Amino acid sequence: MKRSTKITSIIIIFFLIIAGVIVARTMIGMHFEKKFGKRQPPGIIVTTVNQKIFQNKVETFGTAVPIRTKAYNIEKYEIISPIKFNQKIKKGDVIAKLKTRNIIAPFDGVIGKRNFSDDIEVSESSIVINLEDASILFVDVDIPGIYSNFIKENLSVDVKPSGNNDKIYSGIIDSAASRIDVEKRSLAVRVKLENDNLEILPGSLLEISIKYNERNSLSIPDTSIMLEGNKTFAYKVSADNITNKTEITIGIRNGGYVEVISGLNEK
Repeated sequence: MKRSTKITSIIIIFFLIIAGVIVARTMIGMHFEKKFGKRQPPGIIVTTVNQKIFQNKVETFGTAVPIRTKAYNIEKYEIISPIKFNQKIKKGDVIAKLKTRNIIAPFDGVIGKRNFSDDIEVSESSIVINLEDASILFVDVDIPGIYSNFIKENLSVDVKPSGNNDKIYSGIIDSAASRIDVEKRSLAVRVKLENDNLEILPGSLLEISIKYNERNSLSIPDTSIMLEGNKTFAYKVSADNITNKTEITIGIRNGGYVEVISGLNEK
C-alpha cells in the first residue's frame, strides 16, 4: 500500500472516531435531557403589601423571684413527723409538727428545704424550711437609660427560660424606678408574670423581651427585598402587569416580614 493511501486511511479513521464520540455524547445528552430536563419555567412570586403589627424590643435577662417567701429554722430533734417537701399546701395547713408547737402556713405555697453548708456544724442539728408562693413571679432587670422614655407600666413582656425556646410566657411591666442609676446608667424595672402551674421554678434565669412602640405598618416578606449598598429595593408590579424596580425604606423585621416605611402603598 502506498504511503499516501495509509495516511489517508488513518485520517479517515481518526475523524470517524471523533464523529462517533460526538454523536454518542449528543445522544446521551438528549436522553438525560428528556428524562430529567422537564422542569417548570421560572416564575415570579407575587405578594401584596399588608398591614402588620410591629414593635421595638429591649432584651435583657434576670432571675425569677417568688411573690412571697418565708423561712423557718428548725431543730431536727423537735420534729415529730416527716415533713412533706416539694408539695403544695394551703394557707392554714401544718408545715411541720414539732414537740413544742406546730408551724402553720401563712399563705399558699410549696415547702422546700435549704441545708446549711457541710462545713457548718449547725447543719447537723438544724434545717431551714422555705415556704414559697411562686404563683406570681417577679424579675428585676436593668434597662439602658436611653430607653427610659419608652418604659411604662403594663407594657407587654415576653419571658422564656434561658436556653429554652419551646415556650414563651407573657408578662407585664409592674413598676419602674423613678430615676436613672448614675453608676450603671440604667433604669431598674420589675417584670411581673403569672405562674399558676408553677412551670417556672424560683431562681430560674429568664430571658426578658420588653415590647414598646407598637404600631401597624405596611409589610412585605423579607425575602422580597434586595440590598444594594445602602439602598433597599423591591420589584413593584404595575396595573399593566409590568414589574418596576422600586427603592424603598425599611424599618424592623418581625416573623419573616419587614416593615416598609416608604416606597410602597397598600392597594
